[in-house]
Amino acid sequence: MIRVQITDDHRLFVDGIEKIINESGFAVVVGKSYTVKGCLTMLEEMQADVLLLDIKLPDGNGIDLCSEILKLYPNIKILAVTSFAEYSIVSRMLESGALGYVLKNAMSEEILEGIEKVSKGEKYYCDDVDIMLKKTANQEVVLTSRERKLLELIAEGYISSEIADKMFLSIETINSYRKNLLFKMQARNTASLVKMFIEKMFVK
Repeated sequence: MIRVQITDDHRLFVDGIEKIINESGFAVVVGKSYTVKGCLTMLEEMQADVLLLDIKLPDGNGIDLCSEILKLYPNIKILAVTSFAEYSIVSRMLESGALGYVLKNAMSEEILEGIEKVSKGEKYYCDDVDIMLKKTANQEVVLTSRERKLLELIAEGYISSEIADKMFLSIETINSYRKNLLFKMQARNTASLVKMFIEKMFVK
């Protein structure tokens, strides 16, 4: 049996995928965690054969965590299971050492196949990611219309409360979008975001 651990902050997703894995007949979930800290604590106690790792976590991100884990436990095989489908993020996760990458909207069979493949040290990508990687690499970040609007307002000098009023969203939602923009565009701060906007380093 392939021993699997899961790190993902969406508990319903974790419970659902745990059931699918345990019913597969060839793999079993032996550990679950929901944060970066929780994952590292879990791995201190035991390392499974395969770790399913999300990218967005409450106290960090799976890309940095992937690198850290493999330095500490080089034998564990990491399969990214996430909703991020941007080429730049996929490539960064793979460069950090993940052997596979599966989107959360993929078929459950693809997640199971990914577990089986990476447990053998083989690479695995779900169909959508595989198609993306086979296309000519385009490392420009693709933003949603709402993200582009937010970036335009930030560049115009509006603060979060003003942006929330203009976009008819809560300040918490605006701050969440801002955090996602920093992550997707690999920007260190808001000033870097504005510079990227001015230089048009994104797809309109």
